[in-house]
Amino acid sequence: MHLLDFERPLAELEEKIATLRAFQASNEEVEVRAEVRKLMKRLRRLQRDTFAKLSGWQRTQVARHPNRPYVLDIIGGLCADFIELHGDRAFRDDPSIVGGIGHLDGIPVLIVGQQKGRDTKEKLYRNFGMAHPEGYRKALRLMRLAEKFRKPILTLLDTPGAYPGIGAEERGQSTAIAESLMGMASLGVPIVCCVIGEGGSGGALALGVGNRVLMLSNAIYSVISPEGCAAILWNDGSQAPKAAEALKLTASDLLELGVIDEIIKEPPGGAHRDPQRTISVLRRAVRRHLHELLALPPEKLIEQRYERFRRIGQFSER
Repeated sequence: MHLLDFERPLAELEEKIATLRAFQASNEEVEVRAEVRKLMKRLRRLQRDTFAKLSGWQRTQVARHPNRPYVLDIIGGLCADFIELHGDRAFRDDPSIVGGIGHLDGIPVLIVGQQKGRDTKEKLYRNFGMAHPEGYRKALRLMRLAEKFRKPILTLLDTPGAYPGIGAEERGQSTAIAESLMGMASLGVPIVCCVIGEGGSGGALALGVGNRVLMLSNAIYSVISPEGCAAILWNDGSQAPKAAEALKLTASDLLELGVIDEIIKEPPGGAHRDPQRTISVLRRAVRRHLHELLALPPEKLIEQRYERFRRIGQFSER
């Protein structure tokens, strides 16, 4: 497993526990269960203390961990009957954005999200989760289809940002993002958005206009990456840890600021250590919010969504 620097003490304890268990299995007459229990208790305490005190930069590293569940992993855990839909009906299909229909605990739902890719081949195919304009046009086409058939929408945000290449700009990247923002704001069906990893810039926000915005506890959501911010403000990418603190990009920061509505707590040690449990917790949260929103009429959903985003950034002078 890919280890982050602050995870090494955890890995050492896990290795000791695994060694003791293997020794017990091959030497049944030797009793080590008491020692294993003691180490497990120590491991849980260390996990809790370590992840409770992570800095913004450390959470950024966790959000980017290669073993975190990606969009297709989560969709597979949420819907056994997912059918992917393709194409923007104007240029081409963009594999960096996945969208389709399925049933989430009996609720028919449209799911759209960014897929980063695991190995080199898939990362190149998915363009590292960075969508082209046709990706956002595909997403909006599918969301309008969901509105036509009165189906709720779930979006899963996990991208470094929209693709900044020349071709993407030539085909109207900024317009595609703006149209997605405007289109999502006016849809008369429930929309639940969840930041599952790296919510980067307008590339993430283009799928983030929902009635409810949820966030995994070690995910990040920001107008720019810490490295990009550091390069602009200090002309030095190595200042990324400092930038991460200034950006207030963690789930707890964003909940306090009113940008998100709920933090979905990840398993001890982060989602990359227990993807299935993470998906299970996410499913329960999404289902709860969908049930609440499905009771509202279309005009109320649109009004609520509008008011939700208008409140962001309000301040008062004392």
